[in-house]
Amino acid sequence: MATREGTWAYRDAHDDFARTFFRRFGDGIISSIGVGTYLGDPTDERDERYEEAIRTALESGVNVVDTAINYRHQRSERAVGRALADADIDREAAVVATKGGFVPFDGERPADPGAFVKREYVDTGLVDRADLVGGQHCIAPAYIDDQLDRSLDNLGLDTIDLYYVHNPETQLAEKSHEQVYGQLEAAFERLEERVDAGDIDHYGVATWDAFRVSADHETYLSLPEVIKRARAAAQSAGNTATHFRAVQLPFNVFMADAFTVTAHEGADGPQSALWFAHEAGLDVFTSAAIMQGRLATEMPERVETKLSGETRAQRAINFARSAPGVTCSLVGTGSVEHARENVDAGRYEPLGADAFDAVFE
Repeated sequence: MATREGTWAYRDAHDDFARTFFRRFGDGIISSIGVGTYLGDPTDERDERYEEAIRTALESGVNVVDTAINYRHQRSERAVGRALADADIDREAAVVATKGGFVPFDGERPADPGAFVKREYVDTGLVDRADLVGGQHCIAPAYIDDQLDRSLDNLGLDTIDLYYVHNPETQLAEKSHEQVYGQLEAAFERLEERVDAGDIDHYGVATWDAFRVSADHETYLSLPEVIKRARAAAQSAGNTATHFRAVQLPFNVFMADAFTVTAHEGADGPQSALWFAHEAGLDVFTSAAIMQGRLATEMPERVETKLSGETRAQRAINFARSAPGVTCSLVGTGSVEHARENVDAGRYEPLGADAFDAVFE
């Protein structure tokens, strides 16, 4: 797993980036740009391109790789594993994150997805039908156990640095908020046990809507309540402190809700997800930095003129990592060319606090 010594040595070997490119993560240090692996067809050719891109990023100054078991039907995790094994980098230098929650296919989409899920997960007892929402999502402890084991195998790792419960707000389609908080607490308790077993180092919650919408929104989850449940889970597992470490949410020029929507009750009143997470000591990893390519071709001029970077994609990345409280911005990186462009964004300074605030005036 990533270590203090490994990540700091990596930082020292890549000292040609702009100030604040590397940021603290626990007692280690990581790049503020990370590799995302969501997009792409489930093909061998795409796998090879991902492997080359990830190796390029890891060897060039980016030491964060984010994936999920359901991305590209488990192919992304497997590509990450092969890239980590082949890259000229110590395992202890890189932070690897993955996620569990969505039921994954295996290599390709089956002809009958519903029959696959029933045969492989429900009939085998891995998933209780009552815990399966929309035929595709489950966060029950036994299921999370199974998915974590599969992710360890796919990645070829002994320990995953950061394991997310993936989009728990999906459960709200069929369950009450109180039920979902209870499910999260049960999942967190199991993850605390997996920390104790050495299978993961930290865990968190990766979301799309939950933390950036208003409190009256149907997909809202309270970050203070989630943290409260994580602390209760740690206590139940016999740990003196929670290993709940991070949240992931989308943030970019067009999706700035995590900074602008004050929906989480802090000591002095409602706060945005970014500010609350920062004050709670959580690391924030942002997704959709270039909005699946849209920001590479389209950006408001009044924002773009304030940003540094040779290309529009680099400027979009630098906007995302300028937000207060952001540890790392994840960028989909499916080719060597994109990997180099994304890495080079880190050679430009992000916006300072005053300049970032001015964007929203």
